[in-house]
Amino acid sequence: MDTVGGVGDPARVRDSIDLPLFWRIFGINAVVFVIGTAALALSPATVSSRVLLSEAVVLAAGLLVILVTNGLLLHTRIAPLDRLSRLMQSVDLLRPGQRVPEGGKGAVSPLIRSFNEMLDRLEAERNSSSAQALAATEAERRRIAQELHDEIGQSLTVVLLGLKRVADRAPAELADELVLIQESARSSLDEVRAVARRLRPGVLDDLGLLNALAALASEFSAATGLPVRRGLASGLPTLERESELVIYRVAQEGLTNAARHAGATQVELSLHRQGDDVVLRVADDGRGLGAAADGAGIRGMRERAILVRARLTVGPRAGGGTEVRMVVPLPAAAGVEDF
Repeated sequence: MDTVGGVGDPARVRDSIDLPLFWRIFGINAVVFVIGTAALALSPATVSSRVLLSEAVVLAAGLLVILVTNGLLLHTRIAPLDRLSRLMQSVDLLRPGQRVPEGGKGAVSPLIRSFNEMLDRLEAERNSSSAQALAATEAERRRIAQELHDEIGQSLTVVLLGLKRVADRAPAELADELVLIQESARSSLDEVRAVARRLRPGVLDDLGLLNALAALASEFSAATGLPVRRGLASGLPTLERESELVIYRVAQEGLTNAARHAGATQVELSLHRQGDDVVLRVADDGRGLGAAADGAGIRGMRERAILVRARLTVGPRAGGGTEVRMVVPLPAAAGVEDF
């Protein structure tokens, strides 16, 4: 009988009995101590050839003391390894700052210190590679947006002008058809311009972050029919260009997720100052995340947040739904990497 993946699967059996290192070593020592105590009790070396109740009590008490002492000593030495093992299994470089405490002077401390230093290097390298990748992505977005505007947009504009000239000279029986063609071309031109704006938000450079977010909310409502309640505080301090772009992209992705996956009826978009930080919040009243793993959109938001030293949380919203919250430090509070 084929037992792969079934009850008889050795890998599954091993996983079901996988214990922390402390309990495995403790169990081995306990077995040794129990066997030793039993051998001492049953061997001719005991005080009586037949073990008396008082002797059995003394042996049991001695075994208990040995086990407790052994457990305390092992726990002191092995507990850091268990913490290290758990972190190694769950560490995610998109959630920076996960480290094992380096307290203690035992032989495990150098191992923990090396692991933490390795995480420092991995996070730094990931940040650097992510910055380069996102810089290339933004450059490609700019190029495509420019080509859409200059090439496709201009071509459709020429088509519209040509159709107008033809419509002015066409016989009456063709007028209705030409009007439909004109409307189709005009709609295509509007779509091209909308795609170009999403690829490269020119309003972000021209009018600033707040106006760009307001325009984003208006376009989102017009495209999806979902109302967006805005809370964009005026008088915010000047942010680095990279921070503004990250805020815009995270807000864009948060709104997109609310429309695609949440089944929401309303979305909230807010940006305000909180101490030395600027806080972006995108929340909806949809079905929530549940136990679903982070998708590509959320992981992309986390990558962008890391680049500007921001703290991003995606979780349940009070009252139901999902909340995306990003805390961006002001330039005076933290440095910002260029990308």
